[in-house]
Amino acid sequence: MNNLIGIVVSYAFIAIVIVGAKLFEKVGNEASRKFIHIVLCNWWFIAMHFFTDAIFASIVPLSFVIINYISYKKNIISVMEREKQDGLGTVYYAISLFILAIISFGVINNPQIGLAGVLVMGYGDGFAAIMGRKINSKEYKIGITKKTLVGSATMFIITFIILAIFLINVQFWYIKAIIASIIITIVEAVSIKGTDNLTVPLITSGLLYLLMYI
Repeated sequence: MNNLIGIVVSYAFIAIVIVGAKLFEKVGNEASRKFIHIVLCNWWFIAMHFFTDAIFASIVPLSFVIINYISYKKNIISVMEREKQDGLGTVYYAISLFILAIISFGVINNPQIGLAGVLVMGYGDGFAAIMGRKINSKEYKIGITKKTLVGSATMFIITFIILAIFLINVQFWYIKAIIASIIITIVEAVSIKGTDNLTVPLITSGLLYLLMYI
């Protein structure tokens, strides 16, 4: 029963987030997108509370792989789409949640590993973009991607804080958190066309698992 309740609560939460994003449309399309990007990652807490296996945990993100792709093509949920579409970022977001749900709730049976990746994607990547636009700083280019020093610094700091919380009881946690945060910040910087919504959470969770258990 808890699993079924979890599905209902999940869809209700997502609906509330999308409606809430409408309030940010007055600020701009990018503001509404980042609101969804950041707040939606908290869905994982709902998943951890209600779902007991990978099948139920993966139903919601899998459905949004399809919904987000249709929205990308038809601009159905306008608050989460860029005015100029340059990648399948929203689709990748749902795919990463789906993959992490399968692995975290099923393969390794440790949803907290998935939580770290999802939070870094949501808060780290989300606030990095916001701060990069808010504060003027030197830009740099890696390949075809253009980033700002403030944005990358924000990504590193938030990633470090999140990983430090998970690694606090591991020997040399601060060194491991710093190294992993540098790697993830670089990964975010080189990922193009929204693929950071795939690379950042998956690599974050993978690194955390290695640092904690291997």
